[in-house]
Amino acid sequence: MDLVVSVFLPVSLGIIMLSLGLGLTVADFARIIRQPRAVVAGLFAQVVLLPIIVYGFVIAFGVSGELAFGFMLLAASPGGVTSNILTKLVGGTLALSISLTGLISLLSVITVPLLVVFWAGLFLDTGDATINVTGLALTMFAITAVPVAIGMIIRAVATGLAGRIEPVLSFVAAVLFVVIVIGAVAASWDVLVANWTTLAPMTALMVLCLLALGWIIARVIGLPVPDRAAIGMETGIQNSTVAITLAGILHAGPEALPVIALPAAMYGILMYLGALPGGYLMYRAARGAA
Repeated sequence: MDLVVSVFLPVSLGIIMLSLGLGLTVADFARIIRQPRAVVAGLFAQVVLLPIIVYGFVIAFGVSGELAFGFMLLAASPGGVTSNILTKLVGGTLALSISLTGLISLLSVITVPLLVVFWAGLFLDTGDATINVTGLALTMFAITAVPVAIGMIIRAVATGLAGRIEPVLSFVAAVLFVVIVIGAVAASWDVLVANWTTLAPMTALMVLCLLALGWIIARVIGLPVPDRAAIGMETGIQNSTVAITLAGILHAGPEALPVIALPAAMYGILMYLGALPGGYLMYRAARGAA
C-alpha cells in the first residue's frame, strides 16, 4: 500500500500534469495580460466561489466527516485536461481554457495547502495539527508545477518531439485516470453503497450548478459566449486525480485510497452526468452566437 501512495499516485499524477504542460506555451500565460477580465473572472469563479458552492452542497445534503472533507479537497483542486477537451467540444475559447488550467494548476501550490488545512480543521477530528503546510506545498509543487514546467520546456525547445509524444502521454494519462478512479471507488465500495442515494444526485447537481456559475459570472461582466463556455467548463470540471492523490498522501491509515478519496472518484465518473446536458446547452449557445 505504501508503494501506491508514495510511488504510483504521484507518478501517475506527474504523467497527467506533464501531458498538460506539453499543451501549454508561454503565450498561453501572456493572455493574462491581453484578456485580464476573462482570466480574473475564471480565477474568481474557480478559486473563490467554487469552494463556497461545494461547501453549500455539503451542508445542504448533510454530508460530514471524511466525506465532507473529500468534497472540499476536490473543490480545492485545480482543473485538468478534461476541461480543455470539453471546452473545445462545446465551441468555447480553447486558448482561454488552457490558460486558466495552467495558471490555476501553478497557483494550486499555494492555494491547496491553505484550503486543505482550513477544511481539515472544520471537518476532521484531527484538525490542522497533523498537516504540514510547507511540506504539502512542496509536494504540490513537485507533483503539479514541476511536471507542467517540464512539459512546457519540452514544447518550447523540441516542438516536434512534443507533438509526437503528446498523444501518447494523453492516452496514458487517460488510462491512469481510469485506473485511479476505479481503485478509489473499489477501496471505499461499502461507504459508496451506503451513501449512494445522497452522493450521486449531489455530485451530478453540483457539477451542473458549477457549470452555470462560471457561465453566469462571465455573462455578467459581458464576455462573449465562447469565453462563457470556457469559464463554465473550467469552473465545473476539476482535476479529480489531484484530489485522490492528495487524499492518499494526507491519510495516515493503512489504506492506500481512503474514504476521503471517494468524493473525487465519484466525481470523476458522475461529472459527465452534469457536463453532458450543460455542455450541450453551451454548444447550442455557441452555435447560435457564431
